[in-house]
Amino acid sequence: MDTNLDRIEIVLVETQDGANIGSACRAMKAMGITHLSLVTDQTYDENRVKTLALHAFDVYENRKEFKTLGEALNGTVMSFATTRRHGKDRKTSFILPEELVQIINSTGEGRIAIVFGCEAYGLSDEQVHECSRAVTIPTSPLFPSLNLSQAVQIICYELYQKLKKYPNQAHSVGLERAAQASDKCIEALDSFGYFKSPDEKTYTREFLRDHISRASMTESEVARFEKIFVKSGAIIAHKSDK
Repeated sequence: MDTNLDRIEIVLVETQDGANIGSACRAMKAMGITHLSLVTDQTYDENRVKTLALHAFDVYENRKEFKTLGEALNGTVMSFATTRRHGKDRKTSFILPEELVQIINSTGEGRIAIVFGCEAYGLSDEQVHECSRAVTIPTSPLFPSLNLSQAVQIICYELYQKLKKYPNQAHSVGLERAAQASDKCIEALDSFGYFKSPDEKTYTREFLRDHISRASMTESEVARFEKIFVKSGAIIAHKSDK
């Protein structure tokens, strides 16, 4: 990536109104961010998009479309779910927009996705879980809900103002590799009966994947991390056979 801004991908999930997509395009381009992905099976009225996008309609014209969020996140090194809802089935911790910028500044090269849910109900629990981290925009309890394009504008403004010009030169692994490493570690833990329930296994798999991603590990670091779990499982299995 030539610049930090150029590796940012704004991902809109199941947006209901093309006008909101147009407003999001305008918010993005005003802050120097031009990569847009849509997760949708809907066809939008381009006139509504264009009316709100104005001179940022090219952002929409150059968009990528996907059927699932997982497909949209393929090839990214880190992803952030934007949400205001907390709960036991969401992420265990949330970061603020200014913390988002700090994390991106320290993350190695590669695409970074910032994900926004639909206007009516935001991102589902499952969609939040697919992302590495969750970011929340503080709002007043008098009226905590932000319009989609307003949320995009706030995040993009923070990025434009505070992101370093060039990305960290480290070569971080992508989300797919982080997930593969997590699966391998889970297999090792499962081999000696570490898990007491399927839920614990699911939570631990996500926990490991997210932390590998957050750490911006290189391939050699991920391989070493995997080896710790695999070797531990083999040692325990060997001792159990005696």
